Amino acid sequence: MKIALAGPGAMGLLFGGYLSQKHEVTLIGRNQERMERIRTEGVRIREADGAERIFHPYATAEPGQVTEADLVLLFVKAGDSRAALESVRHLLDAGALLMTLQNGAGHEQVLSQYAARERILIGTTNQGSYRLDEVSVCHSGLGDTFVGAVSGDAERFAPVAEAFRECGFPCELSSQVKGMIWNKLMINASSSVLSGILQMPQGYVAENEAAWSMARKLIREICAVASADGYPFSAEEQIERIRKHLQNAPGGYTSVYADLKAGRRTEVSVINGAVVENGRRLGVETPAHELIVELVHAMEGRNCHG
Repeated sequence: MKIALAGPGAMGLLFGGYLSQKHEVTLIGRNQERMERIRTEGVRIREADGAERIFHPYATAEPGQVTEADLVLLFVKAGDSRAALESVRHLLDAGALLMTLQNGAGHEQVLSQYAARERILIGTTNQGSYRLDEVSVCHSGLGDTFVGAVSGDAERFAPVAEAFRECGFPCELSSQVKGMIWNKLMINASSSVLSGILQMPQGYVAENEAAWSMARKLIREICAVASADGYPFSAEEQIERIRKHLQNAPGGYTSVYADLKAGRRTEVSVINGAVVENGRRLGVETPAHELIVELVHAMEGRNCHG
């Protein structure tokens, strides 16, 4: 399979590296010097046990060089999706499938402006990765990847799931992938975003009474919106699940934490913002999430001063 991967960040390098074992993978980035380093040095992936492997996908900062693709895999941050999709429009116009494993929800609304809905896959993954340097990542989390169709039967995408599995990523097709995205949003839009705002590891959210009170409010609002969307969740069960997750991995840091610390834009608009937008669509009030979105954007705005 010919795969064009837009967004060679931590997750893009992880997936691009492993998929290149059996497939023709091209990483598409914006930094010419970094893409040249990847071509020369390869992608180095360090496993949790310290073992390292080097993979050799092709890399380019010139999307026009990529003339064919069976699959376009989107790993850019949500705010960069349109620019990335514009750069590979020629591949999508030629019939390539379009797939996203980005954080948050609602990405299909943007993707469907660039590809027919029946050619779009959306998904969620429990794999984890963080950057060590420009060409190296640490494979920090193992877990399943679930993908589904935006329109029609997901079974027609079986070759994509098989391509992931044969390269070491457990991957299943699901008719309930939107429910799984809601499930992942439970943590991302509650404890993860609070960890970022507070600039503390995730365990602090469960340990601090005031922080945990805010997390519970956020979780209850997510459950209310998800249930109205046809994916019922028990708020109390989710609160307990997330509390245990935080207690088991108290030292974890999140992408919102890293982005705010580094002065970058966050993905709050497709995380908590997705809860707000769906709440408005479904008639469910989400005041806690509205406050979080405004607060994070206000924190991002600090980078424009000084």
